Amino acid sequence: MSKAPEEEHPVKAFGWAARDSSGHLSPFNFSRRETGEEDVRFKVLYCGICHTDLHIIKNEWGFSHYPVVPGHEIVGEVTEIGSKVKKVKVGDKVGVGCLVGACHSCENCKNDLESYCPSLIYSYASTYHDGTRTYGGYSDSMVANERYVVRFPDSLPLDAGAPLLCAGITVYSPLKYFGLAEPGKHVGIVGLGGLGHVAVKFAKAFGAKVTVISTSPSKKNEALQHLGADSFLVSKDQDQMEAARGTLDGIIDTVSAVHSILPFLGLLKSHGKLVLVGIPDKPLELPVFPIIMGRKTVAGSSIGGMKETQEMIDFAGQHNITAEIEVIPMDYVNKAMERLAKNDVRYRFVIDIGNSLAASKP
Repeated sequence: MSKAPEEEHPVKAFGWAARDSSGHLSPFNFSRRETGEEDVRFKVLYCGICHTDLHIIKNEWGFSHYPVVPGHEIVGEVTEIGSKVKKVKVGDKVGVGCLVGACHSCENCKNDLESYCPSLIYSYASTYHDGTRTYGGYSDSMVANERYVVRFPDSLPLDAGAPLLCAGITVYSPLKYFGLAEPGKHVGIVGLGGLGHVAVKFAKAFGAKVTVISTSPSKKNEALQHLGADSFLVSKDQDQMEAARGTLDGIIDTVSAVHSILPFLGLLKSHGKLVLVGIPDKPLELPVFPIIMGRKTVAGSSIGGMKETQEMIDFAGQHNITAEIEVIPMDYVNKAMERLAKNDVRYRFVIDIGNSLAASKP
């Protein structure tokens, strides 16, 4: 007979959880494991709200197990470390992103690509090595093996830096891997949301020329004036799209709704790359002719491994790259989810766990 969540482990914990596919979040008592010799425990101060959180609490991908404590953009202050921990010390500012475990023996793990391990363990709604469920960052504390803990540079604010642990690495990794993180490259960013706005900042910091591609003409000033993009295309405007045909070295497509990729293939130069990082809930059509005739690549990319995630955070600290955020108290989270479903956020909600979670206890 399985134990109740608050009795599974010796350390009491408190957070907010969804109990069913309604996705409604409410106060939840559970427990965390003791600090193992390679573990880092930290007090959670902020946690970003990712679109994945919304998908999982509503079981929109079909594999959720309840109760779910979401949150994988988790930052805070170290309160305890295991005897073998070398990376951080008590009092350090740290973060945990999407991963808390992997097999550490497969080819991907050996190449610092834990994110592609067949046995990877997510920060929440996953099963840990000991058979217990993982719970995320909408909670007062977090414990993780030091391999999955990221050191935060002093120059990076915790609240606006938190979303980089998912949104940041999701765009940084493909820019680097597909050769688009170089001065002089011309990169397109499709969609100006939580991922897209951070992608613009990273691509510009790499020295690339950046074109934002959006269905919303109203986002033009935001893209050009505030985020520093070089040009803006309305994807529904045939004349604009035709004028830009064959001008881009690569495109990062951040859109998670079903859409046609044909117009974007036309924007690519020969040998150009269209990289999908959004996850639509239905398959997209693959137009083969323009891919073959331009020797173009349609690819996908997930988050990065832990070595690259630390590299990304350090780069963000050096270049003052943060997410545009709206900080909210814990008890606003259900309203925030409603707004997120309508894309009514600019561009990332971040929960002020440190100052509001305790007050939400019943």
